[in-house]
Amino acid sequence: MRPAGDDAKIKSYGRHLAQECTGCHRIDGVDNGIPSILGWDADRFVTTLRFYQAGARTNPVMVSVAKSLDEDQLAALAAYYGSLPKPQPKAKK
Repeated sequence: MRPAGDDAKIKSYGRHLAQECTGCHRIDGVDNGIPSILGWDADRFVTTLRFYQAGARTNPVMVSVAKSLDEDQLAALAAYYGSLPKPQPKAKK
């Protein structure tokens, strides 16, 4: 399930597609009630979106977004988000 092309092009396509995602899933990794998806491995990312596509998860926004994505787009988004560093845990006060 990899789109044709090299990794840089795939990640660039994923970054382009992610513009829709960053309105809710913050690119700085802050969880404001919507979980960070930075640094997720590709399998976790794609599996989670497939749950939304199949109706196993029911958030209306995520169902709509997930159903609009084809296999190449899923792979590109997974490659892009997987290439980003995971957010650091907050220091305990």
